[in-house]
Amino acid sequence: MATVSLQNLRKTYGKTEVLHGLSLDVADGEFVVLVGPSGCGKSTTLRMIAGLEDVSGGEVRIGGQVVNHLEPKDRNIAMVFQNYAIYPHMTVRKNIGFGLRRAKMPAADKARRIEEVAAILSMTDYLDRKPAQLSGGQRQRVAIGRAMVRDPAVFLFDEPLSNLDAQLRSQMRLEIKKLHQRMHTTIVFVTHDQVEAMTMADRIVIMKDGHIQQVGTPAEVFHQPANIFVAQFIGAPSMNLLAGQAVAGSITVAGRSLARDAGQTGPITVGIRPDDLRVTDGPSSFEGRVVLLEPLGAETLAYVDIGGQEVVARADGRNPPALGAVVQLHVAPENLHLFDGDGKAVE
Repeated sequence: MATVSLQNLRKTYGKTEVLHGLSLDVADGEFVVLVGPSGCGKSTTLRMIAGLEDVSGGEVRIGGQVVNHLEPKDRNIAMVFQNYAIYPHMTVRKNIGFGLRRAKMPAADKARRIEEVAAILSMTDYLDRKPAQLSGGQRQRVAIGRAMVRDPAVFLFDEPLSNLDAQLRSQMRLEIKKLHQRMHTTIVFVTHDQVEAMTMADRIVIMKDGHIQQVGTPAEVFHQPANIFVAQFIGAPSMNLLAGQAVAGSITVAGRSLARDAGQTGPITVGIRPDDLRVTDGPSSFEGRVVLLEPLGAETLAYVDIGGQEVVARADGRNPPALGAVVQLHVAPENLHLFDGDGKAVE
């Protein structure tokens, strides 16, 4: 196992800079997920850690050693790709063992190591099959096994689940998380899927346009977003954003006064998670008309127009409001997220 440290990392293609002085420390044994929209620089960052992209500026350290000029094979890392990158003409056994082709180990030790990895991944019964005889999830296990067999200091995953269907993706999330809990190896995982990030990571790194927007635990980035981008990127459905006006001790939103001190006065953006905004029969924060319903089983998402601003709220799935009905919505003032004119969170 090893730490990974990025110090003022930059990447340019010609005159275009795509990473702008990125710094990040990953602890020994930590599971860190880089997440963000397409083109934010997350895969480029991972490939620079792996040595598949040259570093334009700054340093990449693995286990305290600067590795900027080391070949990928000399960095003691293993990488799992989106497209599996396994050999169709080889059996599962040979694919997993491919990572040991240069290892100076007796043949018996190599065979034992392959069996150990296959057992961890529940692939023992498939060792003599070819990839064409496997499901997508099993092929991804083979790719992970080939990375594991070398016992690397750092695992790098580049959107490894994006080619799987929804059910397999959910299953593989759990398997990778269990694998990390068992092995405690340092993992840097790239995805564009915030659900993967929230369910798997010890810490999440949220990126946009080659900059880090926030680093924190899943709970921190969800409950304490640093800015509007993070607030809307993390969470499904996205956070409701409403124009408000702050005065001493309260905030006016959609014609209602809410008891929350913003610590400043003037225009302010108010964020409300749909989970915190409920259709209620009791005291309410807002009143509005239902314009769309999205049944989810136990709950229903209600899209409600409040004073010309549309919000998403949660309603009882067994007794949802009717389309077009006027409903009352409630949010606890302490669950409001406040953002200033620059889109930064107000403490």
